Amino acid sequence: MFTAAFAVLALMSAVAPAAMPASTEVVTPAVSAAEPAPRDTVVFAGGCFWGVQGVFQHIKGVATATSGYAGGKVANPSYEQVSTGRTGNAESVRVIFDPAQVSYATLLQVFFDVVHDPTQLNRQGPDVGTQYRSAVFYTSDEQRSATVQYIAWLQQSGKVKGKIVTEVAPLSAFYVAAPYHQEYATLHPNEPYIRYNDLPKIAALKQQYPQLWSEQLAAY
Repeated sequence: MFTAAFAVLALMSAVAPAAMPASTEVVTPAVSAAEPAPRDTVVFAGGCFWGVQGVFQHIKGVATATSGYAGGKVANPSYEQVSTGRTGNAESVRVIFDPAQVSYATLLQVFFDVVHDPTQLNRQGPDVGTQYRSAVFYTSDEQRSATVQYIAWLQQSGKVKGKIVTEVAPLSAFYVAAPYHQEYATLHPNEPYIRYNDLPKIAALKQQYPQLWSEQLAAY
């Protein structure tokens, strides 16, 4: 959809969005080998979780990418309940990553660049309903600040056509989806829905961000 990278976004508390230059590189922050960074967690919602999980599982530094549900008022919902659109939950993917290998800024970049279209309100492609909304469920103030600044920069840049409607909210709970939904895109590559909607996203990651690509899937 767009390819500008945002290396300077990594926890950019001192940088205003207007000052962010376009770059074609992604940043892996330097961390002392003697003091490895702890893993961090964020939850992304960008339409059907099959394709979202498929992309993040192929990123170096991602330890786990798990399909599930977040952002709703019903605890431990089933897929059928979420599909009604009445639970408030969105199909989501919990990403646990090593900041020493991949920065939060890079994950944001991939999420907005290849995973989904952030201008589609309560839908993504053929899937319609609040359960398919665009959202970032953050787990720290640093993530919230980085996400808000990123969206502001992206909107001002003109690289997206239309208003960005991504919800930015704290993660209150994440409910893991049934095993049937884990690694679905990988296990069912010949299904028409996967071929048309999800495999192009995974291919775009490999083509546009070869430095991030991992053939070995992250766990779920």
